[in-house]
Amino acid sequence: MYLKIHNVRGKKIVAACDKNLIGKTISDGKVTLDLNRYASFYTGDIVSDSTLAEELKSFDSANLVGKKVVSVVVSAGLVKQQNVNYINDIPHIQLYNL
Repeated sequence: MYLKIHNVRGKKIVAACDKNLIGKTISDGKVTLDLNRYASFYTGDIVSDSTLAEELKSFDSANLVGKKVVSVVVSAGLVKQQNVNYINDIPHIQLYNL
């Protein structure tokens, strides 16, 4: 999975995506997620489950896409499985620490 940390105006934004989804466009007719056009937002380092979980201990916002990435987030206890959103069977989560 890819992990990229963005630091914007003193805020930490975590972006993570399953490697196999980069370059694809996912749409369910209502929501479209263009992982081709916005690939650079997600493509940082290829990381392990534990590295992603560690980075999610502190963040201001997170944008997380894919079965592998979301399974890490659910296992870490940040989101309950029933609260995961899906775009054409692809799990997608946006988290905010306010």
